[in-house]
Amino acid sequence: MNLSELNVGQKAKILNLNVKNREIKRHLLDMGLTRGVEVLIKKKAPMGDPIDIELRDYELCISKSDLAQIDVEVLK
Repeated sequence: MNLSELNVGQKAKILNLNVKNREIKRHLLDMGLTRGVEVLIKKKAPMGDPIDIELRDYELCISKSDLAQIDVEVLK
């Protein structure tokens, strides 16, 4: 499953970043989206893009297309 498929309120653990563009991958890694990090879906924009996520005690707003490239394991 990828991060863009989760619903508001769901938690997941990042497994892998499948980002082809090295610059975007580096940017996501710099923002803390690394393997093993737990992420919570906080909000989605009215049209579903971008998506607001919480990780490492802060929030990020990231495009749905970027989140679709991040594989996750859903947590209960």
